[in-house]
Amino acid sequence: MLDELLIRKIIHVDMDAFYASVEQLDNPELIGKPIAVGGGGKRGVISAASYEARKFGVKSAMAGNLAIKLCPELIFVNHHFERYTEISKQIRRIFYDYTDLVEPLSLDEAYLDVTENKKGNPSASLIAKEIRTRIFNEVGLTASAGISINKFIAKIASDYNKPNGQKTVNPEEVIPFLEALEIRNFYGIGKVTAEKMYQKGIFTGLDLKQKSLDYLEKNFGKSGHLYYYIVRGIHNSEVKPNRIRKSLAAERTFNENLSSEIFMLEKLDHIAEEVTKRLSKSNVAGKTVTLKIKYSDFTLQTRSKTLPYYIKDKNIILETAKDLLYQEKLNNSVRLLGISLSNLNTENKPKKEDDKSVSVQLKFEF
Repeated sequence: MLDELLIRKIIHVDMDAFYASVEQLDNPELIGKPIAVGGGGKRGVISAASYEARKFGVKSAMAGNLAIKLCPELIFVNHHFERYTEISKQIRRIFYDYTDLVEPLSLDEAYLDVTENKKGNPSASLIAKEIRTRIFNEVGLTASAGISINKFIAKIASDYNKPNGQKTVNPEEVIPFLEALEIRNFYGIGKVTAEKMYQKGIFTGLDLKQKSLDYLEKNFGKSGHLYYYIVRGIHNSEVKPNRIRKSLAAERTFNENLSSEIFMLEKLDHIAEEVTKRLSKSNVAGKTVTLKIKYSDFTLQTRSKTLPYYIKDKNIILETAKDLLYQEKLNNSVRLLGISLSNLNTENKPKKEDDKSVSVQLKFEF
């Protein structure tokens, strides 16, 4: 089937423990030590952990008080997001030396389409190696990379030889690679879906491939269509250099659980202020306000309201959030509140007529 496809040369570059590595770069005394970015204090949640800390089971999104039990020598450091952004821009400048088709996923990872590249290099693997070397020499950090025929496989491959490594899945290796891949390692298949697949006897890509399209759609809804094709090496999503922002949000975790809506109003005011600043900085507006509520038992609830016009005014955002807060009685005391604005005025911008996808035949050097 791959012989009939138009495919691309895609690199997924993923920085190694980015936030933690930047902190170690800026403070050499932290090099070789287990550190966690964020997570300090009674209610702190870790944003990133160094590889030294990961050996003890410390990972992002973990509560700091649990992390310190796993790793008593753990060192907590504060976030420095402006610094992370500065470093990220340096890294992206390196990417643009090779191609304009760069799609950032976050500060620390991006897809690059090097099917046709500025260096005229036919080997995506050699380009990835050169990029990683330049990042180390010019920035002082290590990066890992995955290289293959589409974004899906490149993303999976970038995890294989972390840290400071890369893996190429050549065109002729794609099908065997996917068939042998454990379901839990498929990008986009989360823990809950993986458990459901296990219950149905689907443990590997080969097991998944043996299921019909009808079966997958019946059991996994719209995602079943995606699963059917990705396990066959088909994923036609292009690298989008100008990704359209879908939403903009801010949230706060509280030192003490809040049990009354009245105590939450001041918090919402600060959150709405932050959302407004981010809207102004991005020069966008939106119609749908969503209130995010995380309760003390960690259950999550969202409440949304769509207005008939675009907004970016703090007062309107705050009043709408208040309405959503009072919409129904709270289920429990609250540990986190968040406000997001979606249905943005960036989503319906017309595509330029000269936008073209870059595709080439299968037979080329990887």
